[in-house]
Amino acid sequence: MTNRAHILVIDDESQIRKLLEITLESHGYQVHFALNGKEGIQLAANRPPDLILLDLGLPDLDGQQVLRALRQWYSKPIIILSVRNAEDDIVTALDHGANDFLNKPFRAQELLARIRSALRVQLPSVNDPVFRLGNLDIDLAARSVKKNGQLLKLTATEYNLLALLVKNEGRVLTHQYLLREIWGPSYADQTQYLRVFVAQLRKKIEDDANRPKYLLTESGIGYRFQSG
Repeated sequence: MTNRAHILVIDDESQIRKLLEITLESHGYQVHFALNGKEGIQLAANRPPDLILLDLGLPDLDGQQVLRALRQWYSKPIIILSVRNAEDDIVTALDHGANDFLNKPFRAQELLARIRSALRVQLPSVNDPVFRLGNLDIDLAARSVKKNGQLLKLTATEYNLLALLVKNEGRVLTHQYLLREIWGPSYADQTQYLRVFVAQLRKKIEDDANRPKYLLTESGIGYRFQSG
């Protein structure tokens, strides 16, 4: 299997590095390793990878510091791999620009799925402003959404929320981020608004709103849109 994507792993744990080397290279990814934050930042600057896997518990810098430093110029996907599972750590990383967060130990197939999702081209070109995701067609220029070819009736807020999630397909968006972007800064703590509109969207876009395949909940964190 060949895959031209270049992945930089910033992690000082030898067993994790070995696991990632075997898993990623067997699926065709080109893998490079950094053992600490400073080395990781330097390697990323010298040869920007297509995706970064970043541990939070590094020996020299805290991973959150590395994430913030990278996000000053690096715009491609960053996935956090960490033993830290506190909600505050996850939310902070996502708010600072991480695309995703996986706790150690993780399942190799889940990691590979997250990597594929993060590497997928998200934004439409100027000549093709339509997202085609499973049985959904989302036309950003026309502000229209079709399911199985049938036009869905969405409110302006429902559409704006769906469009924001879709443009970040595969990425976890925190409650606070979604509320700020859709309703404004004064609504950043009003999570009930989000729950109501997510429930409404699921009824319209999902085949089974109680078992969603597109609009997924990341418990206590936020939501992720995933193509079916």
